[in-house]
Amino acid sequence: MVFQESETVELKEVVVDDIRKEIIAFANCDGGKLYIGVRDDGTVVGVDNPDRTALQISNMARDAIKPDITMFMYYGTIEENGKKIVAIDIQRGTDRPYYIAKKGMRPEGVYVRQGYSAVPATDTAIRHMIKETDGDRFEAMRSLNQDLTFNAVKKAFEQRNVDFGVQQMRTLKIIDSDGLYSNLAMLLSDQCTHTIKVAVFQGTDQTVFRDRKEFAGSLMQQMNDVYAFIDFRNQTHAAIEGLLRIDTRDYPEIAVREALLNLLVHRDYSFSASALISIYEDRIEFVSIGGLVPGIELEDVMAGISICRNQDLANVFYRLQLIEAYGTGISKMMMAYRDMLQKPVIKTTKNTFKIILPNVNVQKQYAQTKPPVYRVEDQSMQYSYNAAEIKGLSDEEEIILEYIGKHDRLTKKQAAELLEVSASTATRLLKRMVESHIRKFSVFISSTYEDLKNERQALMGVALENNFRKFLALMY
Repeated sequence: MVFQESETVELKEVVVDDIRKEIIAFANCDGGKLYIGVRDDGTVVGVDNPDRTALQISNMARDAIKPDITMFMYYGTIEENGKKIVAIDIQRGTDRPYYIAKKGMRPEGVYVRQGYSAVPATDTAIRHMIKETDGDRFEAMRSLNQDLTFNAVKKAFEQRNVDFGVQQMRTLKIIDSDGLYSNLAMLLSDQCTHTIKVAVFQGTDQTVFRDRKEFAGSLMQQMNDVYAFIDFRNQTHAAIEGLLRIDTRDYPEIAVREALLNLLVHRDYSFSASALISIYEDRIEFVSIGGLVPGIELEDVMAGISICRNQDLANVFYRLQLIEAYGTGISKMMMAYRDMLQKPVIKTTKNTFKIILPNVNVQKQYAQTKPPVYRVEDQSMQYSYNAAEIKGLSDEEEIILEYIGKHDRLTKKQAAELLEVSASTATRLLKRMVESHIRKFSVFISSTYEDLKNERQALMGVALENNFRKFLALMY
């Protein structure tokens, strides 16, 4: 028999520590054969005691390689020219990646077969093997970092008088069946790699920063720190009604709490980008990475249907009484604004989920000073009507008016992008809004051309390419 090294054959004269790398590399790839008692050049030297050699390798694999690889190793003895050779058949393992226990699930501990050698695996290759083994659910995959601490989460469990030992960690799937930390463990650990960025802006856009901060550490720590940061800026305004003093915060605490928990629990952690929270003078925006779970529409969410992307993480939050078993967060936010003019707004894209909480006191202050006035503009004219008199607006019209309330102008192109419709459809909608509402509310439109030109106090506007003569015809 001729012995020659190849992608699936490794030759060793004696048992050395490097044999661990070869075994791991074969198990992580397509398997292979390891011959003990043969030099690299194919010369057979044999071993004195094949049984002892096989036992030595078996103990090495059991003690030094994780997860357990012994069930994928088969031993035999070959006699060549009167000399005995130990032959080990290593199959491709089902719990990849296999790694040296002391090195961990890192490139220096994970090896793959490349040519005739065992080489360190890249981070990408390691993640690919984990995904193949554990599936697509991020929180269930094994964590690349196994050197984790849980000071913040232990404190959270202690505060609620809930045990947090090894058994509880297994039940909560923080530790898997092999005794390894899952990605859920990484999220809850003090070494969590995902962060939340919070920015405070002056005014209602992102022109001027007033403050910004990035929060890291365990999700439990991030939750507490971010809420404290927002709460500090959640001002209280007092109003006197008769003999009573009524204090109202800018944002209902329950709405802030539920929006923050939604951002933490439903985020897609397979993305490395930070979650974003933006605080403006008139609103707070919570932007979570990852859109809706496939098969779920925004209408389903608003109807109370909840399918959680991170089921195990949600279970931990449930155990800590931070969330309820059924998806009631959205309804709680809406209930907090039930008596308000503006309600929370939810917007989704393919990869984002945004919750917008309006500032309650900004609404009240404006309502006390002047009711909203909508302005419809042509190139050289403008006219307005009282928003409080508008009834029966469609969803599309409400979206348009909400947008122009924040941005002062809206073009046909912007309307098309906002509503996700064609430019022609957006044009027809805008024209319909003018033609229907102008005629209906003509009583609220200034009566002269000069008055229309001088109307500079309007707060919202729609840019249209209709001519002024047509508007006059509609008005009169």
